[in-house]
Amino acid sequence: MLNRRHIRIKVMQSIYALLKSKSDNIVREEKFLYFSIDKLYNLYVLQLSLLVEVQGLANRRLAIAQKSRVSAIENKQAKENFIQNKFLKILAESTSLSEKIANHKIDNWKEATEYLQVIYDKIQQSTIFSKYNENETPSFKDDKELVIAIFKEIIAPNEKLYDYYEDQYIGWIDDLPFVNTAVVKTYSKLKNNLVLADLYKDEEDRIFVKELFKKVILHHTEFDKEIDEKTPNWDYDRIAEIDLILIKMAICEFLYFPSIPTKVTINEYLEIAKDYSSDKSSFFINGVLDKIEKEYQKSKKINKIGRGLL
Repeated sequence: MLNRRHIRIKVMQSIYALLKSKSDNIVREEKFLYFSIDKLYNLYVLQLSLLVEVQGLANRRLAIAQKSRVSAIENKQAKENFIQNKFLKILAESTSLSEKIANHKIDNWKEATEYLQVIYDKIQQSTIFSKYNENETPSFKDDKELVIAIFKEIIAPNEKLYDYYEDQYIGWIDDLPFVNTAVVKTYSKLKNNLVLADLYKDEEDRIFVKELFKKVILHHTEFDKEIDEKTPNWDYDRIAEIDLILIKMAICEFLYFPSIPTKVTINEYLEIAKDYSSDKSSFFINGVLDKIEKEYQKSKKINKIGRGLL
């Protein structure tokens, strides 16, 4: 699930927090780094389960209306189509999803039922739902396409949900676009049963989190000197803190991660800079890293393993 870019972003945020606080408690910040990554997975499970909870709400509302002997329930067939959606039933009956919800103690929708109603109202008012209900007996393919369309067009851009997630955990705002993409991928792959994405692709990625964070912190003073030497025309104290951190992280990868090509490292941090720093930061970072890489290549400080890794 986690890709290397998002890992780098998480590490960047933790390095920034540690340096900003002027703390030397690396162990505590490392624990918080892993906590923030675990919280990202909670958001993934929460978003995956949202429509299951909305379906449950719809079912309860229809049952109450029927018990009240309402003579004509508006759009009854449309409501029943949603309640009987076969794709959502697979999610609702998924043992792996229910176990993740229980193990991670994710019970948000028990308290925040108003958000379920907001989403359900939006669904009923949408053209995608109207088109879906033109078919009296929707197929599994129809059900799946509806769920993915609802997620993309109603859930992912919903501002009230965005505000709710921000109130729950501030770090989720940066995670939400990434998590939404992961949810759509999970939905798209679903056929007969739900297969949840693992948080880490492999153990190597989990180690990468720890090693990148620790090595930048342990060597950041010497990296400061390196950057200062390469920016003689800049007032070092006025260089954006995020820019400095991204450059240090790239230097760290040049020197201590032999399996990562230098071109990959540079491209990754330039892309991160576009989202997390100023408009001109990527040009500045690229210039500094280009100088450092050339010098390291000349002095043979960079030792990459495998073909084409330079």
